[in-house]
Amino acid sequence: MFNACGSLVRFASLSRSNFRWIAPLVMLLLTLSAVIATSSVANANNDDIAAELEEAGADPAPEPAPAAADEGGDQGGGGDASTAPKDTNLLTWVIKSLGFGYLGIFLALSVTLVSLFVMNMLAARRDTLCPQELVDAFEEKLNEKDFQGAYDMARTDESVLGQVLSAGLAKLSRGYNKAIEGMQEVGEEESMKLEHRLSYMALIGNLSPMIGLFGTVHGMIDSFQVIAISQATPKPAELAEGISTALFTTLVGLAIAIPAIAAYNVIRNRVTRLLLEVGVTSENLMSRFEDVQPQGAKK
Repeated sequence: MFNACGSLVRFASLSRSNFRWIAPLVMLLLTLSAVIATSSVANANNDDIAAELEEAGADPAPEPAPAAADEGGDQGGGGDASTAPKDTNLLTWVIKSLGFGYLGIFLALSVTLVSLFVMNMLAARRDTLCPQELVDAFEEKLNEKDFQGAYDMARTDESVLGQVLSAGLAKLSRGYNKAIEGMQEVGEEESMKLEHRLSYMALIGNLSPMIGLFGTVHGMIDSFQVIAISQATPKPAELAEGISTALFTTLVGLAIAIPAIAAYNVIRNRVTRLLLEVGVTSENLMSRFEDVQPQGAKK
């Protein structure tokens, strides 16, 4: 029995001694487990942080996309710049705005005006209307009593004064008054020819701004038509087409009319002055025949 009690006591002592080592071992294990758990948590946190950093690093990476978009925009802008119309000069703009219709009309008026101006300037010269050489030669013939020679010289001369003098000498046999009437008739006829040619310059001067006004109304109608038929707000470039037509037709019409009217008045005044000089000179040359009576009145 004591042996049994002794064995129980040794077992109990051994159990106590074992429990002394077990407790620190358990504490060590708990500590190690805590450390491991802590390290695992730390690693997990590190992994999360790394994942977040990778995600954060992946987010900035697409940032070049706007740059790429910008580059695409630049390329698109470059494409727009390449496809955009180049700056046109004024002449091209005028031709496009006027169109072939108005351009043809204004070119025809311009060419006609220049031709008429040259023709009238040549016709309004002193050598054409009242040449001084004819006056001197005719007076010399009259002083020499060479009336037939004076008549032939005046008739072959193409000037207005030559035609007037030849008409007066041709009717001189019917009296001085008839000769003056004949001279006046020829003078009025030549004056009407010159005025008739000049009147076309005045016609161009009056007609050109009217065509320009017609183009102005036409261009404004086109612009308002764009506004009326457009489903959205019309582009300024679309409205500018009609407005440019309106303005350029007015501009070109005035550009033709102003010099046409100015040239008409200048040349008309010159022609009037030279025709007056022709009348005065012809009457002075024929004044020596004032005493000539009609042949039927002689006895």
